[in-house]
Amino acid sequence: MKNENVKINTEYITLGQFLKLAGVIDTGGMAKWFLSEHEIFVNNEPENRRGKKLVLNDTVSITGIGSFKITS
Repeated sequence: MKNENVKINTEYITLGQFLKLAGVIDTGGMAKWFLSEHEIFVNNEPENRRGKKLVLNDTVSITGIGSFKITS
């Protein structure tokens, strides 16, 4: 299980872009499929919208994969 920080240089990042940046998926096109097949929580709330905006200090937990915190 991963437990790591993911750096962003912008005000926010979408969940779909985040999954690619964190190395969870290979391409942005995989995001929709990945979100439909995996349980994902943003700040302990279930989330399945690839356009969900993530900001500094948000935590993304993916069942069976790990937890990621957004840093700058």
